[in-house]
Amino acid sequence: MSMDAPTVDRIRRDISENDVVLYMKGTPVFPQCGFSAAVVQLLDQVGVKYVGFDVLLDPNLREAIKGFSNWPTLPQLYIKGDFVGGCDIVREMFQSGELVDLLKGKGIAVGVKG
Repeated sequence: MSMDAPTVDRIRRDISENDVVLYMKGTPVFPQCGFSAAVVQLLDQVGVKYVGFDVLLDPNLREAIKGFSNWPTLPQLYIKGDFVGGCDIVREMFQSGELVDLLKGKGIAVGVKG
């Protein structure tokens, strides 16, 4: 499968311009799948600011992000341009405290509401 070059450029721009990015089905306010909803809930509990991109609005993005990360499922979390993982990985990192440590270690504020 060939990746759409403009879409890949957009992904690179998204993850370089935003500290924390979640590619998901739906939006943070209205997730469209349980896995996306779970990651949104974890990020909200940590209290980190992030940007959500709805892959359901853009089939090119939905396919390109899977190729970009070499990860077949959504949602996908990026922190400071690095792919972190999907729902199971993020949940494990949250439970172990590793997620907060990673965010703090990269200089990203946690515990902020709003």
